[in-house]
Amino acid sequence: MAIMLGCISPHGVEVIPELSDNVHDAFAETRKSMLEMASQMKRLNLDSIVLATPHNLRLEAKIGVVTAEFTEGSIKEKAKLVELRCSCDKQFAKGILEKARESKLPVVGANYGTNDGPASCMPMDWGTLIPLWFFIGQGKEDPKVVLVTPSREIPLRKLVEFGNVISDVATTSGKRVAFVASADQGHAHRADGPYGYNPASAEFDQLVKEAVQKNDLGPLMSLSKKFVEDAKPDSLWQLAILHGILMRTRMVGRFLSYQVPTYFGVLCASYLPAEE
Repeated sequence: MAIMLGCISPHGVEVIPELSDNVHDAFAETRKSMLEMASQMKRLNLDSIVLATPHNLRLEAKIGVVTAEFTEGSIKEKAKLVELRCSCDKQFAKGILEKARESKLPVVGANYGTNDGPASCMPMDWGTLIPLWFFIGQGKEDPKVVLVTPSREIPLRKLVEFGNVISDVATTSGKRVAFVASADQGHAHRADGPYGYNPASAEFDQLVKEAVQKNDLGPLMSLSKKFVEDAKPDSLWQLAILHGILMRTRMVGRFLSYQVPTYFGVLCASYLPAEE
């Protein structure tokens, strides 16, 4: 089969209703979009979800491919707790790893605990848990998960090539696959936020929105390093992987929503195969 769905998904904890506290309504539009993407996944009867997260292993100058049997984690906010445990598609992960190595990409396989069995379980970061909280548990049998962790120290073109690899492996795997770019946008929208205010955040977010609406993420791959640093997104590297997938798998993007409910921008979009 092939990549059946692509998603750009935010991962702010407030999007989960149980953790939203006094900003519940501020994230309502984003939450609605997340539920819409979850519904798309359910209809597609997926076998696997490949999710690229910026908040798991930070491997310097390496792309991580998690080869564990499971991934598990929790988030606690003001005495409210959400927990999630997912089965990983170890076979598919190893296929990506092998193909990426053949392509001379800087990849490394990563496991945690034991080599196999229930204790082979990668700790789940919030960039993974929050999207999967919506996307797992939507059907009779949950899809398995493959986690990949892009590096910010390598050229974006290498991450684009890695996206090519994911698409190629999905095509030959016989699996129905979704790719999720777990991504929040600029993090400097408010002076009282942890990164202060910089107008580059709004400029960056607008460029991402336009790229989705024009169905072309290519222009984002040539943004200046200084501009990206000023804008403080954690999305660009996962979007580079998505761009690589879209170069191999002809899909049409649909912009779903964009909000700035706090100090960072949150954008939702889905990609479905183009009709021939």
